[in-house]
Parts: sequence; C-alpha cells; structure tokens
Amino acid sequence: MKDRLPKRPGNVSLSSSSCTSGSRRPPPVAASAGGTVIKLLTMARKQSRRRTAIFILVICFAALGTLAPVFAPLPSSLSSRSNSHHNLKKSDGRSFEIADDKFWRDGEQFQIIGGDLHYFRVLPEYWEDRLLRAKALGLNTIQTYVPWNLHEPRQGELVFEGIADIISFLKLCHKLNLLVMLRAGPYICGEWDLGGFPAWLLAIEPALRLRSSDPPFLELVDSWWNILLPKMSPLLYTNGGPIIMVQIENEFGSYGNDKAYLHHLVKLARGHLGNDVILYTTDGGSRETLEKGTISGDAVFSAVDFTTGDDPRPIFALQKKFNEPGKSPPLSAEFYTGWLAHWGEKIASTSATFTADSLEKILSMNASVVLYMAHGGTNFGFYNGANSGADESDYKPDLTSYDYDAPIRESGDVDNAKYKALQRVISKYTVEEPTSVPPDNQRATYGRIELQKSAFLFDIVDYPELISVVESEIPLSMESVGQMFGFVLYASEYTSKGNRSVLSIPKVHDRAQVFISCTSDDNRKRPIYIGTISRGSNRAIDLPHFNCVSRTKLYILVENMGRLNYGPYIFDKKGILSSVYVGGRPLFKWRMLSIPFHNLNEGRKISSIVSDAYSKFIKVSSLEDLNYRRHRDNLEPTFYTGRFAIDQVKDTYLSFNGWSKGIAFVNEFNIGRYWPSVGPQCNLYVPAPILREGENVVVILELESASSKLSLSSTDRPDFTCGSIG
Repeated sequence: MKDRLPKRPGNVSLSSSSCTSGSRRPPPVAASAGGTVIKLLTMARKQSRRRTAIFILVICFAALGTLAPVFAPLPSSLSSRSNSHHNLKKSDGRSFEIADDKFWRDGEQFQIIGGDLHYFRVLPEYWEDRLLRAKALGLNTIQTYVPWNLHEPRQGELVFEGIADIISFLKLCHKLNLLVMLRAGPYICGEWDLGGFPAWLLAIEPALRLRSSDPPFLELVDSWWNILLPKMSPLLYTNGGPIIMVQIENEFGSYGNDKAYLHHLVKLARGHLGNDVILYTTDGGSRETLEKGTISGDAVFSAVDFTTGDDPRPIFALQKKFNEPGKSPPLSAEFYTGWLAHWGEKIASTSATFTADSLEKILSMNASVVLYMAHGGTNFGFYNGANSGADESDYKPDLTSYDYDAPIRESGDVDNAKYKALQRVISKYTVEEPTSVPPDNQRATYGRIELQKSAFLFDIVDYPELISVVESEIPLSMESVGQMFGFVLYASEYTSKGNRSVLSIPKVHDRAQVFISCTSDDNRKRPIYIGTISRGSNRAIDLPHFNCVSRTKLYILVENMGRLNYGPYIFDKKGILSSVYVGGRPLFKWRMLSIPFHNLNEGRKISSIVSDAYSKFIKVSSLEDLNYRRHRDNLEPTFYTGRFAIDQVKDTYLSFNGWSKGIAFVNEFNIGRYWPSVGPQCNLYVPAPILREGENVVVILELESASSKLSLSSTDRPDFTCGSIG
C-alpha cells in the first residue's frame, strides 16, 4: 500500500513504519471436537501427505470425539463460484484512453472515483454485498491488488478458487457496472505477508534479489505472470471486461532504482495484454520517488499518492512533469480514508469531516481519485504483514482486522459518519444515478461459549515417527524445512552444569517460547515454560537447574507472526536464524518439527485416517497426565474446544478478553490471530458464511495462559480497547 511512514502531525500515536510513500504522513487521528483439532494441524506440502495424516492423528485425541474435518479455507458453498464462469463477449468500439490530460471512456471524458477493495480480505459470499456498498457510496471503479502468494502458495501449485477466485470477483464488478484498476504486482505491499511474494522464494539458494532485475527472480516472475495475465486479458475493457488499467509493481520509487526490472515488467505485460490497456505506476508525490519509480519511454502512466489533507495542486503539477505531454490526468491512486494498525498500538481513527473536505479538494479540480481503503476487510489466516522501523529488529506485525477506519467497516457497516460524509461529497461530482444504500447486515450475540482443555501441543514431541521432522546440526529457517506459515518446534538437548545456565538466541523471527524438560528424581518430565524471546530483544534467559537423570531437553516454539511487507528488510525469513547458545557455547544436533495449520487459500487435502495409528496414539497418551496438568499453572500451549448452537445465522464477533495470545478456528476456518494482552484488538470478526444453523465448533490454540473463565463470548460489535494502549 504505502512505503514509509513520514512525520506525524502533532502528538498522534500511529505506526512508526509502513509502506507509505516518502512524501506522505498518516492523516490526523481524530463436527465434533475430536475432528476439529485433527485438521487444524496438517502438513502443507504435497510430498508429505502420508505423514500429514499420521500427524493429524496425534492431535485428534484432543477432544476425544468423532473424526470430522476441522479446517478448510471456506465452506464448500463459498467456492462454487469457480464453476460458474461465463465468457464475456468481446465488444467492438469500447475504449479507455488518456488524451488532453484527461481520461476518456468510449470517447467521453471520465473522472475516476474509485476505491480499494481486496477480494482476498472478504469472503466470496460477501463480495457482492461489499461491492454494492461501494457503488452506493458513489464509486465507479474498484482497485484491487493481486497477491502472488495467495495464488501460488507452493511453487507450481496454483489456486484460483474460493477466496482466490479473482476471475469471479472481476466478473462480479463487471456485472455491477464497476470498472477495475488491477494492481498486478508482482510486489503489492498492502500490509500483506511478504508484500504478496510467495514465501517459498526465500528458500531458493542462492538467495534471490527480490524486486530487481536478478535473472533467477525475473524467471519466476515471468512464470507467474505467464499464468496470471492471460487470465486477465479477456477481462480488459477493450475486450468487453471491466479492467481499464493495470499497475506495474507498487511504489517502486520508495524502494529502488532498477529501471531494467521495471522495463522488463512492462514488456511482459504488453506481451500478454497488448498496447491498448493503460499501464500505470503509483509513487509518492515527491520528485525523488517519481524519478525512481516512473517508467519513461514505455508509455506508462505515472500516478501519485500523498497524505490526506495535503494541497493536491503542486503534487499534480509535479506528476505532470513525469508524464508525456497531454498524458497526465491528475490521479491520486491512494487517498487515505484511515490508517493501518499494529499489535501494541492504539487503533487509528480519522475525522469524517476532515477526510471528506480533503476529498472534495481533489474532486473539485476535476481530478481522479481512489479511496484507500473503501473497505478494508480482514487478514484471515496467517497472511497479515508487518513493518519495521530503523532496522529489522524493530518489528511491528499487523492486526488481524484490516478495518482501516474505512467508510465501509470490517463487517460491512455503512451507517457511520465517514461513509455519509464521503457520499455527500462524491454525489456532487458523479454523473451516474445514485443507488440505494444497503442496510447494515444484522449481527447476533450467541452468548457465552464454554471451552474445554482438549489437547497439549507438546504431546506430539515424544512421537517423532508420527510427525514431519527435519534433523540438522544447526537450526534451520522455517522456509528451509518447508514450513511457510504458523509454527516450528525446535528441539535439542544439553547437559546442565552447575546451578545455572544461560540461553541466548541472537536472531529469531519472530517469537520464541522456551521450554525445558527432563526426567528427574521427582519424575518431572513435562515441558516447563522458561521465558519468551521476541524478535530483536536479544534477551538472554536463565535456565533453571534440575537433577535430571539424563540430558535436559530444550524445546523452542517459534511463531511466524507475519513477514515484512515493505522496506529494505523485506527478505524476511522466519524461525531461528542463528546459533542457539547455552552457557556461551553453540548448541548442535537439532530437530525441527513442523506444526503447520491450514492457511486461508489451502483446501481440504487430508488423506484417509489410519485407524490403527490413531488407536495406538490414544493408548499411549496418558489421560491421567492430562488430568494432572489441569491443576498446574504452566504456560504450555494448549488447545481448547467449545460448541455453540445457532438458530439464525448472522455475523458475530468472538471476544477474547481474558485470554493471552493464540489463533482461532470456527467451523474449519482460520479466523486469525488474537492477542488481547497486547491489544488493541479484543474481538475477531466471524462472518455469517462461516457459521451454520445448529452446532458450531470453535477451537483455539492458546500459547500462554487461558482465561480463568475458560470461555469466549459472542458479541455484536468490534472492540479495540484491549492491552495497555486500549
């Protein structure tokens, strides 16, 4: 979305870094339980399907119930759109052009009044609902990114269904008479994991140089665009579709100066899309960013973005210097209706009046504009991005909510001051007949949901034959062991010397929880929580001494909390990225145990349950030990499962007040991360299409300490008041 956070007005407390352009600053802040856990932990790689099934069995004892599926990207009804594509008829005489410093649609002057709305942040069953709300706002154009990692989560494995069914989304825009500005990447930023690049790029050796003319990198970009762009070509405006413009890269002028890279992308795009479609770049409204990001000589239109409230006139005048004569219609490609938020920060909020007044300054000049965001949506699954400050250790992961304080709120609400204020302004400049504003979707409170402790994550550790394990002398990154998202458990052993040992990990991405266990005179063998090392803290941890009969076992659970999506440190590998030292000496002989969960775009790929293996594990799992640990105050990662009944299916939120940190699943769907102990987000949005009449199942993996009430509550509203900054 944006490139770096410029200076902030007054004492506004917002993020210290984001993909904001150099000249900008943020606006002023005004089934059954057993089956449920079975499929939460599944291997992401095709070649490990057999081990996947066995690993699932390890967790299935958690709820001690029947075997039913637990986590998939969407209920089956949500992916049906991919089977209903209809070819658009090619229409002669359609044109979208630039001349006399204006946009022209079919020979008529046209003012783009658009908004960003990302298909991958909204459930497919709600695409039309959100688009209708955008249209009622007065928008005539939708702008959306295309995240490469959503569509190719593993090299060669392509996904264009469910929430990744971009073709259906674009055809829906066409059906609703909304034009489209397509931000095809390959880099998008957008507060999205790795800026949209697939994480498997980080596992390639020698290391690729992302966002550059590095030949091995360009070869992979070519392979991706050779798949994507032919799918987009029939949807171009001149071919009867909605796409009027296609963006090349994203705010490259705030990152580098590799013109060969940009020209290569233009040549590739032209080869697939032809010469009629408008290709464009977007950069911050400063001379430096425009000089580096503009693609001269290739007939690529240069658009700008800038801080909401800035005087647009000098910026549009500067934009004109970087376009060919007569080819510079003023366009603010990202007009900020709100702002992003990270964990540990106060939620951003901007004045409706200020935002509307700033928009009118642009529209009154007959300039075009795209609202960022018209509707933010949600970072479901593990795809949230992150930003950094002065260096990569100043790490700031994004919230699960991407509400953005946009006029169309995360749940689709439009009965708010900002929507109404922007609609009043836009209505003065649109030539189309206004459409009626849909009422807010109804939400429900389903009451208190009792949870039961159902499994302990470390119960898999003593059965390495049941899970995917990589062994190495030194710790390996998550990408190197094929684990792109979620968690990896690092296991080793050491000999305790004296009364005290010190553990240090110079580089870990992003959060490591340290545990030790041993068989001792008092038969202690369960993992004991020692402490947490967060990215950049470099904090050493004292390891207590136990009278172990054998060597002390060391377990380090590392969570990938979202890759950087902007800046010079975007090559953001995860896991333990250095040696681990005990008593000042490096520790060798490691086992890396992958603990993946299904991500947003991954289908149900569970092979048959081997009942013999399941029975074996149930027998060797000590139920007595499970009961014993119910009374222990130990911060051991634990699964909790609950059920709640619904008569009428409506949107809701789950409140995690009183819980610490973890991830949550509802009816097989990963609704995202929760972290109310840090805040500001307390509640996770649960859209109605995830729910069903009758029994619904929620499973959470609590990484630290559970709520004393052992329950969640279903509520009808968001809450961003948790943590010390709430």
